[in-house]
Amino acid sequence: MNFTYKKTVEKQRELVSLQSKFSTKSLITILKLGLFCSLFIVAFLTSFGIGTIKGIIDNAPDLKSVNIAPNSYQSKAYNTDGKEIVTLITAGSNRIYAKIDEIPDNLKNAFVDIEDERFYEHNGIDIQGIGRAAVQVFKTKSLSQGASTITQQVIKNNVFAGLWEGNQTYGSLIRRKIQEQYLAVKLEKELKKEEILESYLNTINLGSNTLGVQAAAHRYFNKDVKDLNLAECTVIAAITQNPAYLEPIHHSDENNVRRTTILQYMLKNGHITQEEYDEAINFDYSKNILEEDPNRKSYSEYTYFVDQLISDILNDLQVQKGYTYTQAYQLLYSGGLKIYSTQDSKIQEICDKELSNDANYPATIKYSFNWAFSVKNLKDGTIENYSENSIKYYHRVTLEEQNFKLIFSSKKECRDCVKKYKKYLFPKGIPTDSKDYRVLGETISYTKQPQASFTVIDQSTGYVKAIVGGRGKKSGNMTLNRATQSKRQPGSTFKVVGVYAPAIDEMGYTLKTKMDNSRYSYANGRAVSNWDGHYGGSYSIKQAIAQSMNIIAVRTLTDIGVEKGFDKLKEFGITTLVEDRVLQDGTVLSDKNQALALGGITDGVTNLELTAAYAAIANNGVYNKPVLYTQVVDSSGLIILDNTTPKSHKVIKAGTAAQLTEAMEEVVNGHGTAGNHIHAKDLHVAGKTGTTSSQYDLWFVGFTPYLTAGVWFGYDENSDLGNGTIFYHEDLWSKIMDQVTDEFKYKDKPFEFDLSGDDDVVGIEVCKESGLLPNGDACKETEIKYFPNDDVPTKKCNKHGVQRRSYSSENNFSNSTTDESRNNNNNGNNSNNSNNSNQRNNNSNDE
Repeated sequence: MNFTYKKTVEKQRELVSLQSKFSTKSLITILKLGLFCSLFIVAFLTSFGIGTIKGIIDNAPDLKSVNIAPNSYQSKAYNTDGKEIVTLITAGSNRIYAKIDEIPDNLKNAFVDIEDERFYEHNGIDIQGIGRAAVQVFKTKSLSQGASTITQQVIKNNVFAGLWEGNQTYGSLIRRKIQEQYLAVKLEKELKKEEILESYLNTINLGSNTLGVQAAAHRYFNKDVKDLNLAECTVIAAITQNPAYLEPIHHSDENNVRRTTILQYMLKNGHITQEEYDEAINFDYSKNILEEDPNRKSYSEYTYFVDQLISDILNDLQVQKGYTYTQAYQLLYSGGLKIYSTQDSKIQEICDKELSNDANYPATIKYSFNWAFSVKNLKDGTIENYSENSIKYYHRVTLEEQNFKLIFSSKKECRDCVKKYKKYLFPKGIPTDSKDYRVLGETISYTKQPQASFTVIDQSTGYVKAIVGGRGKKSGNMTLNRATQSKRQPGSTFKVVGVYAPAIDEMGYTLKTKMDNSRYSYANGRAVSNWDGHYGGSYSIKQAIAQSMNIIAVRTLTDIGVEKGFDKLKEFGITTLVEDRVLQDGTVLSDKNQALALGGITDGVTNLELTAAYAAIANNGVYNKPVLYTQVVDSSGLIILDNTTPKSHKVIKAGTAAQLTEAMEEVVNGHGTAGNHIHAKDLHVAGKTGTTSSQYDLWFVGFTPYLTAGVWFGYDENSDLGNGTIFYHEDLWSKIMDQVTDEFKYKDKPFEFDLSGDDDVVGIEVCKESGLLPNGDACKETEIKYFPNDDVPTKKCNKHGVQRRSYSSENNFSNSTTDESRNNNNNGNNSNNSNNSNQRNNNSNDE
């Protein structure tokens, strides 16, 4: 072996070289392996990411099935003058749609410049914005910093609405963002930029419970969006970043900072000039900001008319269109409906004013109350609820005070009554926050008594012009409506529609038909009483109507058959009649009895239905179903409910209506029960009074050639009104109709009836004084009167200038105005008088 120095060095070099080569090969191998693994991981992650994203995209909503237009809008109702009377809204529906060409350029540019300045350039996704947002994510550790374009916000507001970001995980947020961006790109291919912007501007939340720029313009500036100036546009555009803290009413400083930024962007992007910028930046918009919502009254406490309007529409949507109640409610309150009501604002205002005027009621005001009291038993968790009905039960059942009524002389007496009942419930004291009980809540409200209701109908159409459901300030929405909900005993108002209408129309009776007024009893042996205490003799149907004679009414109904009267009332639109009702104890109630003649029925009638029945007489005997709206139109302009053409049917012949009208004119002209209390300025008036026994209910329903109106007067809970109140309702009717006549400048004209097709009655011109044929020029005033064909006058007037004689004195017939409600305490039914407890009083009648 050669171990020389040279050989040894060479050998060492060979060994080092071999080691170096081995190390290099190893490093290369490791690097190759690392690169392969990296590529594998990248490929895997890429595949996984693509697969994940594809899965997310595949699960995104189908754009074809997505409607980006907002679907919740406020509904509005209008009166006959086109004036808005109520706004109906629910959560998320306070929106008024504005088309893009109705929105000023300044407002569009303000939103685009501050929210998405590359809106007209990108395809739905803003790459620069995404980069900016990514930086913010790393800084804030929050995904709330989005690069959402306007297109993405449209998707978010309409497709992913309700998914509040604060309640979601990072994973779900990322998933939604990917779907949002994917759909935004697709949407940009489907719609024009202006269409997307239109949806956006009608969708965004702009604070103070407003959605969309039109609603915001109305709320903050009380003007249409197209009328906003530049400064006002930037105020609204500034809100959208944070509606709760940038709305200009309570956060004007914060809003001003934001709107200044918007103006700077608009100037930078060339959308406004320096001059416009300076003017807007210095404009004092605060003086135009409305502190109070101008529409607040429209959607706070509804009027009685609106209460019934809502009820009717909800009912019609269910009955006519097959909606469920929930569907009908959602459509009404968030469907953007336009409701064209029949309300006449002038008539409604007059009615509201007079029914709220305490001068139109007895000087002594009494009170009833509504009470709600809830207590939780902390031992067992049960909750006990008490009301004024609990108090009534306590007095009537526990204390056996059968005549107890919740009517008091003062509010203090009402409160004392509540305290007494609480003491009974909790002898040891009323619980507050004791270890055993906790009071959850208590409310009490007071109602003035006696009460009243009023209804006005256009007899030619059935359109309800005004409704007032009670006296005094309304305490809330959907409260008791005494015009449409309270069922009260009708008294003698039923004589005309339930007795004499079928007798004349079907059984050959005329106004001159004589009837026996001698004492008479029902089939059960109970005596029928005349309210004035006069008996004997015979009187014409005309006299019997004018003086509201009970015995003749009952005799007539008995003669023609109770069934005919019952059926005729149903034809007149009275829906509250009871044909047969079996109680739990087996007792059968029915309104098919002789007491029907005097209005003695089980449940009573509503003011609206009774007034509509009399409107049929005024309308040539044609009944028009009363309606509170003509049309309901949806947000697309489609008519979904239509009452323009009244639902009508013939109830009585025109000749019958003419005869009944003539008799009812006698009621109000000084010869009848209304005396001289009823008038409508100088217009012809016909109508009928009604007073139930013990004067629980006072009615007058009458008509002029133009309108029909009905008034009811009484306590909510049956109570004697007293003799001193018998004309309050008539005076109230006259005050209202006098003002209506003046307001519309109605000219007097006689009642006219179209007798074509009616061969039984003919209209004849007669002397207005004598009722006979005119005697040449001697009769200065003539009028048309209606007579049966076999009873047409043949004699000429020979009494002109002579005072007309009163009705036959041999019958002891009094023409004086007397209290029609005296002394009739008997009829032929043994039920209780109907009020809110739906029981009929055996002594239901007056006259």
